[in-house]
Amino acid sequence: MASSSSAGRVLTLCKQFQNVFRISSAINTQKCAANLTKSPSHLYSREKSPLVAPCWFNPTSSVGQSRALHTSIIRRGLEEFFDFPNNWGETTVKSGAPWTAKQLRTKSNEELHKLWYVLLKEKNMLLTLEQEAKRQRVQMPSPERIRKVERSMIRMESVVSERETALRLLQTGQEKGRPGDWRRNIFGHVYWYRFKEYAIPWYMNKRYKRKRFYTPKFVEPHIRLRLEKYLREKYRKANLEKETRAKLLEKFPQMKVPAS
Repeated sequence: MASSSSAGRVLTLCKQFQNVFRISSAINTQKCAANLTKSPSHLYSREKSPLVAPCWFNPTSSVGQSRALHTSIIRRGLEEFFDFPNNWGETTVKSGAPWTAKQLRTKSNEELHKLWYVLLKEKNMLLTLEQEAKRQRVQMPSPERIRKVERSMIRMESVVSERETALRLLQTGQEKGRPGDWRRNIFGHVYWYRFKEYAIPWYMNKRYKRKRFYTPKFVEPHIRLRLEKYLREKYRKANLEKETRAKLLEKFPQMKVPAS
């Protein structure tokens, strides 16, 4: 009974508040209409009376017509993928040196997290600029900026992995997240084998026995042939890059040769 009576009181209070709200909004609209009929010049002459504003622009006129205050960050659109307008049409753009590992080690984890997204946005912008330059068949201004950003991101990843390894060594005494060992399979490939837990010993486990952690002797000549093939492909790619760079220098003499 007590709960039903309290609920009834709350309902009556809500109805009374709603009625008062309707009356006040109706009075405000009447005042606004009267002001419009008396002085319509305020709508079009803001310079003469800057302190006077129309009634519907008043944020306290009604709750439904008012706009809440937003304090979120400004989110820009697709212009984040393009360079600053001051750099448009320039042949060279000034840029700083890439982040070194020594500088990144002095940053906290939160600062590294923010810096990673700054570099990621910069990389996306530079890749968009590079694609647009390829589409227009012109040289990209200062293409070395992409390499600087990539070097900074690689160094940041190494610094983060160093911190994770140090924390893991303190907590578990292991360098890697999952213990393992370097092993060789029957094809001669060396890979990192991660240890697993089994319910039975290894000499009773048929699944474990099926794994061959050795290389037969007749596979050794094929390992040498595979290494020769890999080196041949590597040299072929290097020669192709040199020829392409020479052709580009012939076509664009002002182009800067990137450091190998």
